[in-house]
Amino acid sequence: MKNYFPLYPVGLAVSALMCTALASCSASRSPMRGATASSEHEHTQAVNKLPQPDPVFHGKIGKTYHDSTADKLMFDSPKAPKGAPNILLIMIDDAGFGATSTFGGPANTPTLDKLAAEGLRFNRFHTTALCSPTRAALLTGHNHHSAATGVIMEMGTGFPGYTGIMPRSTATIAQILKNNGYSTAWIGKNHNIPSNMLNNVGPFDRWPNHLGFDYFYGFNGGEADQWFPTLYENLNPVQPWGTPEEGYNLGADQTDKAIAWMNNQKSIAPDRPFFLYYVPGATHAPHHPPKEWAEKYKGKFALGYDKIREVIFKRQKELGVIPQDAKLTPRMQQVPSWDSYDAEAKKLFERQMEVYAGYYEYTDHQIGRILGAIDKIGQTENTLVIYIAGDNGASAEGSLVGTANELMNLNGLDPTVEQNMKFYDVWGGPETSPHFAVGWAWAMDTPFKWNKQVASHFGGTRNPMVVSWPGKIKDKGGLRTQFHHVIDVAPTILEIVGIEQPKKYNGIEQKPIEGTSFAYALADDAAKAPERHTTQYFEMMGNRGIYHDGWMASKFHKVPWDTGGSVPFSNDGWELYNINEDYSQYNDLAATHPKKLQEMQALFATEGAKFGVFPLDDRLAGRLDVSLRPSWTSSRTNFTFFPGMTHLDEGTAPNVKNKSHTITAEVEIPKQGAEGVLLAMGGGTGGYVLYIKDDKFTYYYDFFGFHDYKIESTALPTGKVTLKMDFKYDGGGAGKGGTVTLYVNGKKAGAGRVEKTIPGRYGMDTFDIGMDLNAPVVRGGIYKTPYKFTGTIDKITIELEQPKKAG
Repeated sequence: MKNYFPLYPVGLAVSALMCTALASCSASRSPMRGATASSEHEHTQAVNKLPQPDPVFHGKIGKTYHDSTADKLMFDSPKAPKGAPNILLIMIDDAGFGATSTFGGPANTPTLDKLAAEGLRFNRFHTTALCSPTRAALLTGHNHHSAATGVIMEMGTGFPGYTGIMPRSTATIAQILKNNGYSTAWIGKNHNIPSNMLNNVGPFDRWPNHLGFDYFYGFNGGEADQWFPTLYENLNPVQPWGTPEEGYNLGADQTDKAIAWMNNQKSIAPDRPFFLYYVPGATHAPHHPPKEWAEKYKGKFALGYDKIREVIFKRQKELGVIPQDAKLTPRMQQVPSWDSYDAEAKKLFERQMEVYAGYYEYTDHQIGRILGAIDKIGQTENTLVIYIAGDNGASAEGSLVGTANELMNLNGLDPTVEQNMKFYDVWGGPETSPHFAVGWAWAMDTPFKWNKQVASHFGGTRNPMVVSWPGKIKDKGGLRTQFHHVIDVAPTILEIVGIEQPKKYNGIEQKPIEGTSFAYALADDAAKAPERHTTQYFEMMGNRGIYHDGWMASKFHKVPWDTGGSVPFSNDGWELYNINEDYSQYNDLAATHPKKLQEMQALFATEGAKFGVFPLDDRLAGRLDVSLRPSWTSSRTNFTFFPGMTHLDEGTAPNVKNKSHTITAEVEIPKQGAEGVLLAMGGGTGGYVLYIKDDKFTYYYDFFGFHDYKIESTALPTGKVTLKMDFKYDGGGAGKGGTVTLYVNGKKAGAGRVEKTIPGRYGMDTFDIGMDLNAPVVRGGIYKTPYKFTGTIDKITIELEQPKKAG
């Protein structure tokens, strides 16, 4: 008998697998997805509606307890199927196919190496080409547009496939597992809350605790400063336990939380399985490893990205993770050669890659700590580990020369080599928010073309995956080459555990899961099994493609480092590849197979319409404008804030950008004077702050760390004082300058100029009253956070320029 997976059957999905093994069932049964459980599969848990209904009373009720019989089952709660495994689901951020040592890359990943040796490697696994979309697809088993997440949260628009608000008709894998007896936790990055919902008054229904997770610890947003993260524990904002000087780094902190949570679960309920979703912010920018991890790679990238890419390609063939007949795709014409740069640029680029490689190894080390903790509590044999090495290809969003502040690039502005070199000695430290050059992103996606955002090509979508389950997988170190996609993970977990997708969740009819389980690929002899996921569309920022039965049609639209504008869709040309014979999309067959290309184009149109892909939109910086999405504050021009108001996300904070505005603080300064922050918006990547120091009222504006502006008042009186900052915007477009005037008790007390302002977004730090939490807005050590105000704040009022009426 063949050793098929899973061992815990789920309706007809597993029924079909068992039929194949026993040759005793109807051939008409589908192996693709579970259906209603039949009596022959007593282990299947088929619950059509979740949450499960209250238990039915089976005791006896008399007049008093003397003649009554209690029913202990009234206390019953959902239980997982017998033998259901623990599940550790890991996803790395912004990592390409060729980054890890496991898949031939330069970053040492001993944890991934070990898992691969004990489990299975998948070399044709795909993501959506961007962060939030991949994570929504992973959690729900639905295509990213079906999950209303066609783009990242900060860029949501009012079209069904792009709001960023995951529909209630796509319940998450955690919601299903929790209601079938699992403990659930989400540790690390959460990029699936619309930024206009990130505040302390809600709505909270798309936060992790309302998406099926008992526990959450991490950050909300696309990225986090690893030295000064904005953290949440469940629904509550919390502060890091220390500073970088005290040894704090988010990588270790979130791992400590994950281990503590697992230990708690197994101490209290050792027989209850857990689902741990561990998603570190690494290796997304900012690249922030402890310095000693970056130093391990000193001098290892002097060959440059052209030669390093050839080295990676050679290793990949030696390891057998790509076919021997695979070809190395040439450098795209938009990417300059390594040799075209001067010595100073090369020195900068080397440092960028040293820091990135150290960041990846440091992250892999943290995952190793989690696996060590699982082993210590005796759960290794029955823990299914799915380690996805990237939510998209390596990121090329750092521009051709990289950046010391990647928020600057996301605002459509690129620093020069000369500007970046100002931060060379502290690259990766708290003073920077760094990202490497495009050439390194291209090399980390070896052997493919393109990078993150480019969904038309595998450089944007093909990521390594390793699956380990020591107690069940026998083909240790095996390779699986079937086509799979991130939407396949949720149905795979359900099939392995032995439960089905509910028809209704919280009374809402559920859309059938769109992924295809790859549980079949875990069987001992599945290396050459026919693939079951045969059609898959791709689309991101206008870059699009369609896979079907071994063919891939690709339509490249726009380079990912062009963050500022849009390009005409009419200029796009289609390419065609036979993926069965051409692993890396090297040989374009569009000219010789026009009929096949037409078929694929028509299929993309059909799939795009079916899953909500249209309308296509390629804007990046243009959609980052927080004013595009409604919030508690978006339609207001007058705001009053009181002491204690902190941790307000930029998406909900008053949007003072690109307009005139005033900020007025009613404060009381004691006789001995006072100091501290009155209001802060932003942090290490940019922002503004009002504070009092040395008896002066000060307005400070940081333009991405490359320019800062400081305007001070004359000496302040004591007692009740009214402080006002008036910003007169120059106008003439976004990101222009303005004149700042300071007033004390109605009298002019200082003035100055801010020549450049941030047009779209300051970063991931927050808006705070009475203090500056996390990374300081100011540069040069003017104060140390949180620098709480030592006087008394009555209130702070912000007034925005009234929008001009048309006509």
